[in-house]
Amino acid sequence: MKLAKQNSQLSLPWFSFGILAIMGLSFALHFWGLGRFNMLVFDEIYYVKYANNYLTNQPLFDAHPPLGKYMIAVGMWLGSHILGKDLDISGTEIYPWVYRWMNAFTGSFFPLVVGGIAYLLSNRRSYTLIASLFMTVDGLFLVESRYALINIYLVMFGLLGQLFLLIALANRGKNRQIWLLFSGIALGASTAVKWNGLGFLLGIYILWLLANFLQLFCKNRAENSPQVSSQRFIGKSVKDSILQNLTEINFLQIVFFLAVIPAIVYALTWIPHLEINQDTNFVKVHQQMMGFHQNMKSGPKVHPYCSSWYTWPLVIRPVVYLFEKSATSAKAAALPPLPPGIKEATYTVYGMGNPVLWWFSTLAILLLISLLVKRVWIWCKTAFNRGILPINDYDYFPQNREMWLVTYVVVNWSAHFLPWIKVTRCTFIYLYMSAAVFAFLGLAWLVDRWLQSYQLRLRIMGVTVIFLILAAFVFCLPIFLGLPLSLPQYQLRIWLNSWI
Repeated sequence: MKLAKQNSQLSLPWFSFGILAIMGLSFALHFWGLGRFNMLVFDEIYYVKYANNYLTNQPLFDAHPPLGKYMIAVGMWLGSHILGKDLDISGTEIYPWVYRWMNAFTGSFFPLVVGGIAYLLSNRRSYTLIASLFMTVDGLFLVESRYALINIYLVMFGLLGQLFLLIALANRGKNRQIWLLFSGIALGASTAVKWNGLGFLLGIYILWLLANFLQLFCKNRAENSPQVSSQRFIGKSVKDSILQNLTEINFLQIVFFLAVIPAIVYALTWIPHLEINQDTNFVKVHQQMMGFHQNMKSGPKVHPYCSSWYTWPLVIRPVVYLFEKSATSAKAAALPPLPPGIKEATYTVYGMGNPVLWWFSTLAILLLISLLVKRVWIWCKTAFNRGILPINDYDYFPQNREMWLVTYVVVNWSAHFLPWIKVTRCTFIYLYMSAAVFAFLGLAWLVDRWLQSYQLRLRIMGVTVIFLILAAFVFCLPIFLGLPLSLPQYQLRIWLNSWI
């Protein structure tokens, strides 16, 4: 798949300008009109109240670990002091900025964190910019970040754990140990938001096992093939990808930094919760949580927006976080004023991804999986052949940066997506958010290669994909931000009947 030009790189000034522009756009999207709805939206009715319980030392039970609510509580405490606004959950004196700003601030940094992962994986500035841009123009991440919900903390801590691991792999000695410690802390924090944060750890474990298996196999194969040196068999350079440095992390380090440390962090986050809820303990509360999830059924009778795992990548069933008509809403006082000359409008907030971005990302993941399977098949045929094979065949998979990048994306996407196959309780599209990040990384890699290609049609494809993603985002922005729309304008943005 040699499509790219010879290692062309975006100049540093243009790269810096691009990152600053993307971050500026991200902050603007997250904070503009943040207090538009002076009411608790969707699961804010739970999480804001739970966070307030922590601030007022009131007992509570939630089916998820407490860290996400702690983050909202910290934001509420800081916001009430900085903005000079009291939060009265039981009445109408609710100032939305107080309980939403922390989420908006955290969500604004997704492009920077994902861009950092992309750069460490590829050392390509163009790929970094494209991956950052895709994260900026996704609807579900934007919506989840503009309200006091907890999913963004799960994804942010998990991505930070992956980022710190990649930094650790790029370093050696004491610096590596420090970054591994940071990685373990962040990964433990992700699990302390929701249990599905374990997907970030699962992806790392699989990659570590894969790297060590390949190293062991290649060394054994080289010993039985005197015509080919071990170094040539293992790869052209150990610096082809920092992921190959996973073999430098031994089993004890994996256990301590990426199992024990996350477990300790997870346990410590429960201390404030158990101090408030003294009628329970660590074991009992986990039994209650597990019982809640096991006993929860599925289907529209349980919740109108339940959706099966296989529908998420196709954006079949999004979640409507808010739907109000200004003329008939009982909450009219909490709605923003209508623009001049407009007598009636519909306010909607859809919890769904940028549909074009998600559809293209799904196609990209399928393409990368097929590419990986093909490479594995060819590698297996050559590796197990007893004859003398060309050097290129030995290096065919996965001994270069690009194949390790593809492997990283596919493994992590699978670790976050495939475990949901066995889940029978009611599930929602926002549970795909962690997997979606790696799908975005996969699509960005393909687009970057197309843009760097010698073939004009591929460069046109790359530009077209970016344009369609941006156009879809702009078109759907009113139902991400809850801007007033007439009924025909709203219906124009409902592309599938299942979106109603």
